[in-house]
Amino acid sequence: MTYPISITSAPKGPYADSFDANGYLLYKYRGTDIQHRDNAGLRQAMIHQVPLIYLHGIVPGKYLAIWPVYIVADTPAALSFKVAVDDKNALSRLHETTIRDDDADARRRYITASVKARLHQKSFREKVLYAYRNQCAFCRLKHQELLDAAHILPDNDPDGLPTVPNGISLCKIHHAAFDKLFIGIRPDYIIEVRSDILKESDGPMLLHGLQELHNHPIIRPASTKDWPNAEYLDRRYQQFRKTG
Repeated sequence: MTYPISITSAPKGPYADSFDANGYLLYKYRGTDIQHRDNAGLRQAMIHQVPLIYLHGIVPGKYLAIWPVYIVADTPAALSFKVAVDDKNALSRLHETTIRDDDADARRRYITASVKARLHQKSFREKVLYAYRNQCAFCRLKHQELLDAAHILPDNDPDGLPTVPNGISLCKIHHAAFDKLFIGIRPDYIIEVRSDILKESDGPMLLHGLQELHNHPIIRPASTKDWPNAEYLDRRYQQFRKTG
């Protein structure tokens, strides 16, 4: 029997992979034929606990590789497999003994949840930068090493999800200025600089890097679905106004 060596989720593919309430990846079948050779191959990989590589599509042309992962359940009614991430040491123990690892389920749930968080954060940065054409939304700087995906609403906010409408591509200095409320963005996408910052005199970086942004629009993604959420901007802008 020839087993598959990898499973892949494409960033703009036809299959909507997701995570369940326990943090496991739900990997969609190929098509709707339960006996399709790809589905049958993954079913055999599940039965024989064959370690696979998971290639998680972030943006076109960029994937994050996770290894080893295992198919741990098959749900034909939902046309999906349940996938868990494990560690290399556990893989070695699996080959050394046939005794069931009683801690395998708990270990895999924990590792998969950790990987899920890493995937979301990595995907967030890449998707936001891709939407903004790899440039700062304030100053157009295009060096990716100096760009961040800034959250509009923070992680600890119930709406602070790692999605493109909750993100803005900013260079590191403008990210810091936005986080510290030196700069605000109105819901109509216009930048405001805090009044006390506008009155300061402290060299060319302050003048050109911050003060000259005042009342200028941000650069927005080409697709309107990726534009910053206006409600989120307004909530953040109200915090900014309190500092002025």
